[in-house]
Amino acid sequence: MRHSYKIGFSFGSTSAIITTLGLMVGLHSGTGSMMVVMGGIITIAIADSFSDALGIHLSEESENVHTEKEIWEATLSTFLYKFIFTLTFLIPVLLFKLSTAIIVSIGWGLLLLSLFSFYIARDKKVKPWKVIIEHIVIAVFVIIATHFVGELIAVVGWI
Repeated sequence: MRHSYKIGFSFGSTSAIITTLGLMVGLHSGTGSMMVVMGGIITIAIADSFSDALGIHLSEESENVHTEKEIWEATLSTFLYKFIFTLTFLIPVLLFKLSTAIIVSIGWGLLLLSLFSFYIARDKKVKPWKVIIEHIVIAVFVIIATHFVGELIAVVGWI
């Protein structure tokens, strides 16, 4: 895979998983509203995909080693991967009761993250379980933190 597409895929997919799970869990804990969670997912798919794509664009430009074409490939692939992977989290919300959809989404996100981590480890020729555990621990931390932030917001009454 070309470097520019690898950048877009690795950053876009990982960001989609972590950001969307954090948002979903936090909004669910804070509101319990399916419409709010769905609105959050769609907002992340649009606004955060553009934001991450611009971040990658500026990062790749600042390295001063990539061609204009490579920079735009990384930018567009980041947007597309982030957008597509984020929208996959709408499927459980549309198919299940919200609390079940959150659990299914966490499982889906951790499965995707594990698969991506496995391929990264294999590519780097390191033990996959170390890379998988490292990435899963970070994701679980985000999930737990956003759950408690959502509960705090609900208790304090900010929403």
